[in-house]
Amino acid sequence: MKIEFWSIGKQHDPAIKEAIEEYTKRITKYNPAKWEIIPVPKNASTLSEIDLKKAEGKVILDKLDKDDILVALDEYGKEMSSIQLSDFIIKQGNLGIKKLIFLIGGAFGLDDSVLKRANHTWSLSPLTFPHQLVRLILSEQIYRAYTIIKNEKYHHR
Repeated sequence: MKIEFWSIGKQHDPAIKEAIEEYTKRITKYNPAKWEIIPVPKNASTLSEIDLKKAEGKVILDKLDKDDILVALDEYGKEMSSIQLSDFIIKQGNLGIKKLIFLIGGAFGLDDSVLKRANHTWSLSPLTFPHQLVRLILSEQIYRAYTIIKNEKYHHR
């Protein structure tokens, strides 16, 4: 199963880029993994919040294949512990999923069309984090989930 991380916005902030890349590299020990940074539409500053979300949503929906499993990160999504996340990943693998995509929306979140297409919505926390930190937290948590699955020493119970 391939793991893809999609994020709308700018490239990784240099201050945390190395850590994001390190966790992503560690994930590839278990499954192929990569990041795709989706740029904000060029005319974003002229668009209303609703129109910007729609434009971003169209780009996302156009990129998805029908068999892709999409996990949308959303403040109203289901919260999971690290162990629940590892169980979720095991389940996706057992279902024969070819590509599991974790999506971080733009500054105003995700359009309803994307949330409706999402197979799962996940909230990392009730707290609000900067997008760049969400990338780091997400990559670390996916790595942690794999170490739980493999019963490795990284995660302490």
